[in-house]
Amino acid sequence: MSLARDVQQFLTEMRARLTPEEAGVTVFGGERRVPGLRREEVAQLAGVSTAYYTRMERGNLRGVSEGVLRSLARTLRMDDAETQHLFDLARAASDGTRTRRTKPRPVRLPQRVAQLINTMSDVPTIVLGPLGDVLAANALGRALFPHLFPDNDQPLNHTRYLFRDERARDFYVDWESDAHHVVSALRLLAGRDPSDPALMALVGELATHSTEFRAWWAGHTVTVHAAGTKAIRHPVVGELTVAYETLALGSAPDVRIVTYLADPGTPSADALALLRSWIATPGSSVEPDISPQPSPPAPSGP
Repeated sequence: MSLARDVQQFLTEMRARLTPEEAGVTVFGGERRVPGLRREEVAQLAGVSTAYYTRMERGNLRGVSEGVLRSLARTLRMDDAETQHLFDLARAASDGTRTRRTKPRPVRLPQRVAQLINTMSDVPTIVLGPLGDVLAANALGRALFPHLFPDNDQPLNHTRYLFRDERARDFYVDWESDAHHVVSALRLLAGRDPSDPALMALVGELATHSTEFRAWWAGHTVTVHAAGTKAIRHPVVGELTVAYETLALGSAPDVRIVTYLADPGTPSADALALLRSWIATPGSSVEPDISPQPSPPAPSGP
């Protein structure tokens, strides 16, 4: 991944999506050759010279002040996630002289988290690392996402499952939307730590094997999806919609606890109740094992 190219594409897309009318720029006669705002218009609105903004858009954010970054974010109508991504890119550019890491940073699951999700037996719960590695799950979480937990093997990486396992396209009713969200989350990670070898390996693998991932990765869309709904086609209880909430851990910022609930009195709630009964039935293929998984190695092609 090239940081300069990422900066250039991100700012170009932000500029292209904003019309002169939306930005309050007076448009005189003549044909505009670029979509959205021109560089000189962005520079004027942000209070910098055209040459300085051009330097930034060409990928050089090193030394750009916080005030200029905030002014640029306001000018381009960036939301919170996009603004944070801009600051992450600028920080990465300023830290460019640091030695690139060659080993992935281990993601460790605090033992108390395993104890916590064990007490949440009525709520499907999965614990994820930043790249989609499944670190732990309670019995109902394993039952809700059975493809991620093959018998007698380690859990699948959820990101790789989405793009390289054909079952995912049938399991997620709106697969494209869910997959878009995952690409966006990886983009945010790339802005924070573009030298992460595990991230680079996973992006390279998925870009090689998935045309959708390759196209969406090039789009530089960044959004945060900490809560929402998912519609799934479960192989045992049928189609249901669950609301998810992502819980952050102060003691382990790279770890996310994701819980899933259905609205009371709905067919989806009935389906979850059926799933609870199913895992309690002798002979069920879902084992109630929520033991922490060992830190995974850097992702590689299966």
